[in-house]
Amino acid sequence: MDNMYTYQNPREVYGNVLLKLSRENKDIVVLDADLCKSTMTCLIEKELPEQYFEMGIGEQNMMSIAGGLSLTGKIPFVNSFAIFLTSRAFDQVRQAIGISGLNVKIIGSSAGLSDFGDGSTHQTVEDIAIMRAIPGMTVISPCDANQLARAIEAITSYYGPVYLRYSRNNMADLTSPSDSFTIGEVYPIHAGTDVTVYSHGDIIHQALIAAHELRKENISVQIVNVPTIKPLNREKIVELARKTRAVVSVEEHNIIGGLGSAVAEALRLEKIPIDFLAINDQYGTSGHSHEELRDFYGLTSQNIKNIIRNILKLK
Repeated sequence: MDNMYTYQNPREVYGNVLLKLSRENKDIVVLDADLCKSTMTCLIEKELPEQYFEMGIGEQNMMSIAGGLSLTGKIPFVNSFAIFLTSRAFDQVRQAIGISGLNVKIIGSSAGLSDFGDGSTHQTVEDIAIMRAIPGMTVISPCDANQLARAIEAITSYYGPVYLRYSRNNMADLTSPSDSFTIGEVYPIHAGTDVTVYSHGDIIHQALIAAHELRKENISVQIVNVPTIKPLNREKIVELARKTRAVVSVEEHNIIGGLGSAVAEALRLEKIPIDFLAINDQYGTSGHSHEELRDFYGLTSQNIKNIIRNILKLK
């Protein structure tokens, strides 16, 4: 089934989209913390140096300066690895940006386990939980590079603090460049009648593989891409869940506080069985590849099939 897809590198797509938007809108300013060749904000540094700020390895300072820039009417895009923005600079995100509802876009690269070689210090398995807990923070996790591009366009014209995370590695194209993106919308991408799978980020690809294989067992899986984790479209989550007999949440994040927790909150009054496939309250670790780490933590199409079979009592 993998042969059905083309792949793009989200970092390259992000850099090019941000460069295009920065050319068109001189209010956009780009801040980076000594990682511009990884986040690809080096494209803005090279062509539009007057809109680029290299902050060095000083994420807390970078976040505070971004808040100040937003008060002058600028639209700051703050860039680094997701773990550094959400943990090292959390106090500044909450105090300087969140409380005042400032118009700062926090862009977390190398999210989840995708920085496989650098281990737990560089991997981000708790970022969604952290950012969901900040009142007024919008949290976005696109499913592919095409949706990432549309999401960056959408948050540019949206006023308020946003956290967006994306993978380091190539992502399968699950959407088209022409597909629309609306903050707060959810997107069914595979029809089914037995179980609904809610997911975000590029692990949706594994859910699609599982759904394709489960058709051979006459198990029909509805897959729903939830790129906006906050604010969660609770009405749509409930509406889609009611179309099937059970619900499963799949994500490359700690089982505590991520999309699964948000979906469970949305479905708390519904009598629908729900289960979760996520990282079981562990830190990341080093590996030779992203796929190796997903295997290690059980984030595979095989385990998605197992959890679906089990919740339908068909295992």
